[in-house]
Amino acid sequence: MSSLNQKRPETPTAQTSQSGIVTEFFVGLATGPVLIGVLSAGAIFSWLQAAGLASEEVFRGDRLPVLHFPESEREE
Repeated sequence: MSSLNQKRPETPTAQTSQSGIVTEFFVGLATGPVLIGVLSAGAIFSWLQAAGLASEEVFRGDRLPVLHFPESEREE
């Protein structure tokens, strides 16, 4: 019977649930900026990739040599 009379340690449920609410609040606040950062990083990456392809097309003619073809004389 002595086991029934023993006091059980009380768990601080009020403090645990309050800290859980604060943590959830901060996670909720941080979600928006993180999503905006991920989406903007993807947009910047695709824009830089498109700019690289466009610049490659612009400078494509500068890398090719200029070919001078001699005019052939026409025989009549």
